[in-house]
Amino acid sequence: MRTLGSIREFQDRPVAPDLIAHILENARFAGSGGNRQGWHVIVVESPETRAEITRISTLGFREYMAQTMAGAVPFAPADDGRWHGAIVDLDAARAVDGPSGLAASIDHAPALLVVVVDLRALAITDIDADHVSIIGGASIYPFVHNILLAARSEGLAGVLTTFACRAETEICTLLRLPMSHAVAAVIPLGYPVHQPTKLKRKAVNEIATVDHFDGPSFG
Repeated sequence: MRTLGSIREFQDRPVAPDLIAHILENARFAGSGGNRQGWHVIVVESPETRAEITRISTLGFREYMAQTMAGAVPFAPADDGRWHGAIVDLDAARAVDGPSGLAASIDHAPALLVVVVDLRALAITDIDADHVSIIGGASIYPFVHNILLAARSEGLAGVLTTFACRAETEICTLLRLPMSHAVAAVIPLGYPVHQPTKLKRKAVNEIATVDHFDGPSFG
């Protein structure tokens, strides 16, 4: 957990299918609501499919970067917990060409996984809340995180990306998903060019309080 950085640069070294299977063998023990295990992994081997995932993800990445450069947290809700639209022209952002480390990581990663979720398996207890929903992720992202942890224990590294989800219809059509399913993550994996050994994170007393949100610091 202390060395699980987001890695986007990989050695030109193949990842054996047996190793991917071993990673998934361990990752599948993640918890999920009702133990419904609504995940499905697509191991992308087709160069054509990979190229399309790269293209679709790059468009989402351009939207993300345009908002970041404008000083906004990309796609984040406002103080009321709702999304009120981007502060930049997203159509214009998608049309701006430029270098993208993300595209290279997806296009050239030795292994590429797409994690899909069966939406019918999610108990979304905040589904009628007056803010953007987050609870459904509790039944899929522990599995995604387990993939990255299992990969790290085998000397691999990767990064969780969701940029492709900005073009949900397109990515779902490409992967031939039924309407009941959605893409949760695109994960490039490989042997890292550089593996971080010390990550920068907030201290416990900055992220934990006692009894209330505004209570005294814990830790």
